[in-house]
Amino acid sequence: MAATGNDRPSVLFVCVHNAGRSQMAAAYLQELSGGKVSVLSAGSEPGDRLNPAAVAVMAEEGIDLTQASPKVLTTEAVQASDVVITMGCGDTCPVFPGKRYEDWQLEDPAGKDLEVVRAIRDDIKGRVTALLAELIP
Repeated sequence: MAATGNDRPSVLFVCVHNAGRSQMAAAYLQELSGGKVSVLSAGSEPGDRLNPAAVAVMAEEGIDLTQASPKVLTTEAVQASDVVITMGCGDTCPVFPGKRYEDWQLEDPAGKDLEVVRAIRDDIKGRVTALLAELIP
């Protein structure tokens, strides 16, 4: 299954700014998989920094995003991934045959208060947990 040349499945999370949703999802998958999944995240129009509210609500879960930074979406990242999860980036994500694509409809946490961002975080955690159960049965 793994396009990365090893036996680990690989997942790419993509949103527009790579500052909130995709960063939270990537951090959860990295944490919950214990390194059994190769995880990337990127944005079609990356922001300058992570959303401070996303960093704060992930810290509540014991996950430190302070060293993470938004990254630009590349064709290579998509090619290297088995599963591509998009979160509102629409048609800007390149599509390659043989890849599994999912679009997660999630509210953008930009400019939202902590309560709203917590709800988005919890939704993401549930989706990542379900995805992980499919990837690593």
